[in-house]
Amino acid sequence: MTHQIRAFQMSDTEQVVALWEACGLTRPWNDPRADIARKLTVQPEMFLVAVDGDRVVGTTMAGYDGHRGSMYYVGTDPNRRGEGIAASLIARAEELLLALGCPKVNLMVREGNEAVLDFYAARGYEPFRVNNAGKRLIEDS
Repeated sequence: MTHQIRAFQMSDTEQVVALWEACGLTRPWNDPRADIARKLTVQPEMFLVAVDGDRVVGTTMAGYDGHRGSMYYVGTDPNRRGEGIAASLIARAEELLLALGCPKVNLMVREGNEAVLDFYAARGYEPFRVNNAGKRLIEDS
């Protein structure tokens, strides 16, 4: 393995944002730096990065609310896909969630990114149909 998994550090911010942009994980209505700042106030140890030397090559944000776990911002440097980076990030996030007593973890895959469903299925994630609804409480500017 040519990467290590560790908790996010503030010095990772610009590399993480650039990675998310390269992976198509950002959206105009979500300020990625604000998302990072918010995550650092709640279970910051569950914001994981994969690093190869001093370069961030993957990320995931995990959390547990006492009922279900969640994972967001799972992404790998597009030039490093197929090396097991995302799989190791997910496995580490699952370990952290399990240590908190989390019985189940959910993740969302945006429409148009269905190709990743096989990746998740190979790791035991089962698709299920739900309708998601959301309400923005704070507008990012």
